[in-house]
Amino acid sequence: MGIYKYDVYRSPNIGLFVKSNNSILSIPFGFAETKAKKLRDYLDVDKMFYASVSGTRLIGPLTVMNNNGIILPSTASEEELQLFKQESKLNVDRLNSKFTAVGNLISANDNGALVSSLIKAETHQQIRDILGVQVDTLSIAGFVQTGAMVVATNLGAAVHPNASEEEVRMISEILKVDVEPATINGGIPYLSSGIIANSNSVVVGSLTTGPEFIMLSRAFKT
Repeated sequence: MGIYKYDVYRSPNIGLFVKSNNSILSIPFGFAETKAKKLRDYLDVDKMFYASVSGTRLIGPLTVMNNNGIILPSTASEEELQLFKQESKLNVDRLNSKFTAVGNLISANDNGALVSSLIKAETHQQIRDILGVQVDTLSIAGFVQTGAMVVATNLGAAVHPNASEEEVRMISEILKVDVEPATINGGIPYLSSGIIANSNSVVVGSLTTGPEFIMLSRAFKT
C-alpha cells in the first residue's frame, strides 16, 4: 500500500486515461509498455490490458469500474465491449443512457454506487446488475457530475472540498468507508481527473502537493 506520483502522456490528469480495480488495469492503446508496467507495479494488479472506449483513449471518464463489473457508455462499440469482457472476466455492459461520460456521473466501490441525478431512475437496476451494489442518487457541492467529485476504494474515499457535512455523511453511509475532503494536482477539486486508486495503492498526478498527499493518504488509508 502506498501513494505515488505519475504522469500519463506528460499530463498530471492521469485519471482521464487509466482505470483500475484491485486486480486489473485498463490503459489506452499506444501507451508505452514500460510506463504501463510501472503503473501496474504501483497499483499491484495481476493484469493490465490495452483498450479504447468509443474510439478514444479517455478510459477514465467513459467507464465505471469496481471489482464486480464495468460500465461502458452506449457509444462503446461491440468490439470494445467484447474486449473488456474477455480481458476483465467481469460483468460488462453498455449503460442504457444518452450520457456517455459515465465515469463522471457514477462513483462506486464494492459497497455502493453514487449516481448523478442525470441518470434516470429506470437505469438504476442496470447499474445494480453490472456492479453488484446498491445505487443511490447524490449531487455533491452543487454539482451533478458525481463521479468526478468522488473517488472511492473499499478502504476510503476522497470528495470535492466543498461537499457539505451532510453529503460527506451520506457518501460514507452509502459506500461504507470514511470520507475526506481533498484536492488534487495543486488545488483541482475534480478528483477523478487526477487519481487512479484501488485498495492496494493510489497513484496521483505529478502536480499534487505535499499537503494534498497528506489529505489523500488519510482518505485512502495508505
